[in-house]
Amino acid sequence: MSFSSIARRSAGAGVILLLSAACSEKSVEPAEPAAAQEAYAVIIAGTPVGYLNVERTGNDYAIDYDFKNNGRGPGFKESLTLDNAGVPVSWSIAGKTSFGNEVEETFALNSGKAAWSDATGNGQAEVSEPTLYINQFGSPYAAFIQANALLQDDDHAMPALPSGELRLTEMETLTVTGEDGDKKITTYALSGADLDPDYFILDDENKLFAYITPRFITIRKGYEAEEERLRNLAADYGAARYEDIQSRYAHQYDQPVRIKNVRVFQPETLDMSEPVSVLVEGDKIAAIEAVDATGGNEVVIDGAGGSLIPGLYDMHGHMGDDDALINVLAGITSVRDMGNEIDVLEPLREKIESGVLAGPRISMSGFIEGESETNNSTGELATNEEEAVGLVRMYADRGGYHQIKIYSSVKGEWVPAMAAEAHAHGMRVAGHIPAFSTPDEMIEAGYDEITHINQVMLSWVLGPEDDTRTLARITGMAKFADLDLQSEKVQRTINLMVDNNIVVDPTTVIHEFGLLARNGETRLGVADYVDHMPVAVQRGSKVALLNVADDADDAAYRAAFDTIIDTLTMMHERGIFLVPGTDLGGAFELHREVELFQRFGFTPAQALKRATYDMANYMGFGDSRGAIETGKLADFFLVPGDPTEDLKAIKSIALVSRGGTIYFPSEIYPEFGITPFTDIPTVSGE
Repeated sequence: MSFSSIARRSAGAGVILLLSAACSEKSVEPAEPAAAQEAYAVIIAGTPVGYLNVERTGNDYAIDYDFKNNGRGPGFKESLTLDNAGVPVSWSIAGKTSFGNEVEETFALNSGKAAWSDATGNGQAEVSEPTLYINQFGSPYAAFIQANALLQDDDHAMPALPSGELRLTEMETLTVTGEDGDKKITTYALSGADLDPDYFILDDENKLFAYITPRFITIRKGYEAEEERLRNLAADYGAARYEDIQSRYAHQYDQPVRIKNVRVFQPETLDMSEPVSVLVEGDKIAAIEAVDATGGNEVVIDGAGGSLIPGLYDMHGHMGDDDALINVLAGITSVRDMGNEIDVLEPLREKIESGVLAGPRISMSGFIEGESETNNSTGELATNEEEAVGLVRMYADRGGYHQIKIYSSVKGEWVPAMAAEAHAHGMRVAGHIPAFSTPDEMIEAGYDEITHINQVMLSWVLGPEDDTRTLARITGMAKFADLDLQSEKVQRTINLMVDNNIVVDPTTVIHEFGLLARNGETRLGVADYVDHMPVAVQRGSKVALLNVADDADDAAYRAAFDTIIDTLTMMHERGIFLVPGTDLGGAFELHREVELFQRFGFTPAQALKRATYDMANYMGFGDSRGAIETGKLADFFLVPGDPTEDLKAIKSIALVSRGGTIYFPSEIYPEFGITPFTDIPTVSGE
C-alpha cells in the first residue's frame, strides 16, 4: 500500500467518540482531548538559529515560530483550526517579519464563504469545493497543513485562495537516525503558489518531520544531526528540476546561428546601429553583417527590427540554482556573487560552465564574517585577526575569487592586515563597514569598494555606540531625512572616496523597497511586471519591508530615500564609480536597479552602458564581454523596443544568448507560473 493511501485512510484518526454511562442519571462531560506537542529546530547552513513549537489539540493548532540570523529574523504566533478533511477553516497569524514589519493576518471559512485579511488588504470568495488558503506569512508548518489536506484528496491537487492551485508530488522515501531511533520519512514537493516548489518531509505517521531548502531547515528536535543531509536533498531536487528545464529548453544548434534584422546597442557611442544581422558560431560572435546577409546551413532567427543588447551584469548576487536560470532569462549573463557557502557556490559555477544548468557567468567573492551573537551564517567565520587573514589566504589559494567581502561582525582593527593580504594576492577588498567603524577608517585601511549605500551613510547619522550588526543599519536610515550633504563629515568621506578611487555598490533597488514599500500598495520596483507573476509574488509585492508605524515614520523613510538619491547624484557628479547590483536575486530587480540609475544623472543609454560594457571592463573581462562585437562571447538579449529611448524596454525579452546557447523566455516562463511578455521569434533552418 502506498504512503499516500495510508495517509488518506488514517485521516480520521483524531475523531473523539463521546460515550455516556447507561446506568447513570447524570450526563458525563466529554473529556478534553490531550494536547500533542511537536518541537523543531531552525538551522541555517549548519547553525542553530531558532525554533518552531506546535501544540495540537484535536483539530486545533497553536504554533510558535522564531529565528534570528544576521541580527534579524521573523517571529510569529499562529492559531488555526482544520475541518475533518484537513482544510483550514480559521487561521490567525500575528508577529513580525525579519525587518520588523507588523503582521496581523486572518482567514475564516464559514458556510461556503471565505474571508481573509493580510498586508495586501481584505479578500473574500465563494467556496464550493475543498480549497486551501495560502498564508502570506507564518511558519514552515503551513507546508504540513496544506500537505495533510492534499494527501486526502484523490489527485493531490486543490484550488487555492487567493488564487491558483496547489499540487503535491511525492519524491522519495528514506530512513533517518536520531534520539528516538531510526525513522522512515518521505519527501514531497508542494507547488503552485510561487516560482519554485517548497520541499518538505513527513514521517511514517504523516506528521511534519522537516521543511528543507539548500541553506535553511526546520527539523524535528532529536534529529539535528541529519540536517545537512536533508538540506542537500532540497539542493538535489532543485538542481534536478533546473537540469530538466535546461535539457528541454536550451537550444544548442550544431549550425551557425544568424539573428537577422536587429539593431545593436553600441556602448561606446551610446546609440543603436542601423539594422544588421549578427552571426554566432560556437560561443562567439563570428560576424556582424548587412541586414540581408545570408549563408549556407544556418539557423536563422528573425529579430523583427528589435534591439540586441549585450548581457547585463548584476554586481550584487547571492546565487543558487533557483536564481541562475531566472537571471539568464532576464538577460543577465554575468553575476558577481557577493557571498555564499563554498560548497554551494563552487559546484553551482561548475554545473553552469559545463552546461548542465542554465546560469550566468559567476565571479566569486570570498565572504568573511566575524563571530558574534548576531553574525551572518553565510561564509567563513573568524574569531581573531590571525584567523581572518588566514581566511583571505584560503580564498586566494582556492583560486577563482577575485575579491574578499568583509561583513559587519569583522572587527575594524583586523581590516588593514586582511586588506594587505588580499592585495598581495591580487584580490580586491569590498564589503560592509564593520560595526563601530566608519567608512573613512575602512578606506584608509585598504577598502576598494563599499557595499550598499547605507553602509557609506550610516556613520553620518549614527553614533559610535550604535550597533550596525542589528536592524539599526536599516531603521537608522530614517535619520537620513535631515542629513546635510554639505556638512564637513559628509564631504570628508566623499573626498576620501574620490582621492582613493573607491567604488560604491549602492543596491538602490533594495533601499527603494525598504524605504518606500507600504502594506497594501504594489511597490514601484515590480509594478511593470508583477501582473505576470504567480499569486505569492503578486501578494508579496504589496508588503512593506519595514514597520511603518505612523505618518511620521512614513514621511521620514520617504525623505530618507530622497537623500539617498541626492547622495548618489553627488557621488556620480564627483566621479565616484557606481555599479548596479540588487541583493534581491537579480533578474527583474536588476532591470529596476538600472532604471534607477537615471535618478542620479544617467541617460538611458548611459545606464545601459554602465550595466554592460562598463561592468565587463571593471571586472577585467572587457576583451570578451560587454559589447556585441566580432570575436567576443555571444552574450546578449533581444527586446522588441529601444532601451536607449526607454529603459523599460529591457523588461520584455524575446531571446537570450548565453555563449551561443539560445533561450526563448516565453517558452520557459510557464514552468514558473509566469505569463510570457513577448512572442517567441520565428526560427528557420533548424
